[in-house]
Amino acid sequence: MKLKLDLHDIYNKGSEIDRALRGVIEEAVRKKATQVEIIPGKGSGQLKKKVLRFLEQKEIKALYHRMDKDAKNHGRLFVYFRW
Repeated sequence: MKLKLDLHDIYNKGSEIDRALRGVIEEAVRKKATQVEIIPGKGSGQLKKKVLRFLEQKEIKALYHRMDKDAKNHGRLFVYFRW
């Protein structure tokens, strides 16, 4: 199962971004998803940096196996889970 989170609509709302990220990670854990695709978009890169900082938090990092940046599209990230 793969989940997808597009952050284009809430790019300038910090608390909603954190809530959406936490929600998709929790949903992935609940449903035992294998992959989450997060789309911060291209832009200036600030939103992507915020997403990366969120994913590097100790309690969040313990939930997933690895994280990759898309080589062909720098506007999206993949978070992989191992069950």
